[in-house]
Amino acid sequence: MTPDLLIERAQRLHFYGLIEHCDEVQNKDWVETLLQWEEDARHQRSFERRRSTAHIEKFKPLALFDWGWPIQCDRDAIEGWMRLNFIKDAINPILCGPNGIGKTMIARNVAYEALKHGHTVHFTTASQMLDRLERVDSDRLLRQRIKYYIHPTLLVIAGIGMLSYTTRHADLLFEVIHHRYEKKPTFITMTKSFSEWRDVFPNASSVVSIIDRLVHHSKIVTLDGPSFRLKEANINVLSSPNQEKL
Repeated sequence: MTPDLLIERAQRLHFYGLIEHCDEVQNKDWVETLLQWEEDARHQRSFERRRSTAHIEKFKPLALFDWGWPIQCDRDAIEGWMRLNFIKDAINPILCGPNGIGKTMIARNVAYEALKHGHTVHFTTASQMLDRLERVDSDRLLRQRIKYYIHPTLLVIAGIGMLSYTTRHADLLFEVIHHRYEKKPTFITMTKSFSEWRDVFPNASSVVSIIDRLVHHSKIVTLDGPSFRLKEANINVLSSPNQEKL
């Protein structure tokens, strides 16, 4: 290992004693091993810390996704998201489709991949995020809570369209999207197309501004087809011992 490389790695780890004695130890076999041990340990601790605050929960790996099941699916785009190029350019991945088609599974896989590559991530449902923001009863705490959703490199908001929300909810969503706009990507999964968001946020004047910021830099993918969950439920019923006795 060259002295410059040793010093560079030691500085990142704050091993100042090693830097001070660089000339004495640079040719020792244990130096490379020591640096690698510490780098690996810190990387793992960072990953575990970020994973604990990401709230991704359990999910099936994308390798188990049945690409032949949806009748409409842009596989290339989804696999492109797994390469995380959208993060550098602050492109918003947007996944639209009916319930049970695999949107959340895909979003969780992308979020986990971002974690593995050192990014901060937060996964939430639309109802969780908006209800938590709406319940905050002081301006100071609200600003702190909005920053909580602005801070992660990747924010995933799942399930927009499953419920309807108030004008206040829409305004709070606008605050989050506005502050992330052109800075950090926001991954949206939704059951209703943007043309139907007036039904999701009735009478909310901020809806147009939310959509405008989301789609300006985005990749929109539509999934369509019958529910995976219903498919699996039918398989489980048909294969159960009680069903066979009927």
